[in-house]
Amino acid sequence: MDALRPGDPDRIGDYTTVARLGSGAMGSVYLARSPGGREVAVKLVRPELADDDDFRTRFRHEVAAMRAVGGFWTAAVVDADPDAAVPWLASEYVPGPTLHTAVATQGPLPEPEARALAAGLAEALRAIHAAGLIHRDLKPANVLLAPTGPRVIDFGIARTLDGPGLTATGLVVGTPPLPVPRTDPGRPADPRERHPRPGRRPGPRHHRRTPVRLRSRPRPPLPHSPRHSHSRPRP
Repeated sequence: MDALRPGDPDRIGDYTTVARLGSGAMGSVYLARSPGGREVAVKLVRPELADDDDFRTRFRHEVAAMRAVGGFWTAAVVDADPDAAVPWLASEYVPGPTLHTAVATQGPLPEPEARALAAGLAEALRAIHAAGLIHRDLKPANVLLAPTGPRVIDFGIARTLDGPGLTATGLVVGTPPLPVPRTDPGRPADPRERHPRPGRRPGPRHHRRTPVRLRSRPRPPLPHSPRHSHSRPRP
């Protein structure tokens, strides 16, 4: 959590901003308070994205997806205005670091905590799939370690199980180097294509090395390859 910077908004909707929680390519997230004093996390998109109709559609989809899953396994939606001049989303403030931050600052999780985390994430994914969704960008940075268990956040590229996704044909989906293995357009999605069964892919648990090896030189950009998007993952 950081102090507000010059140029940060004092208010977003009815919420008074208090501090910065983070920022990314899509926008910034602020700790804010409602008129009644409730703490919320408000995602405010980058102003230059506000005129992009495709982005607004994606943002509305994210709001609907979070509402469909509910608050126990994600951060419950408190308020949102996807039609504002600059769209925003207010959700429950979850006090706790992301899994990425916890491992980066404190090292690998002890085995009992890692097992509890795996069990909690399995239940979270079942709830997400039961709501008819596939997250498609599950990664340590999108898992909050709340006192009551893990919360999965950032449904910006989630896909419904009974319809095509919102991404263009042939584009790589997800966060490199953990992209979605297969996103064939025009066919119902399968939860197994993004989330293998527990135990198949170890996360940043109690291992002595990171799950992704870092290169000494920058990795070239991933090609927007239809072959990559349609290829079947190896067992």
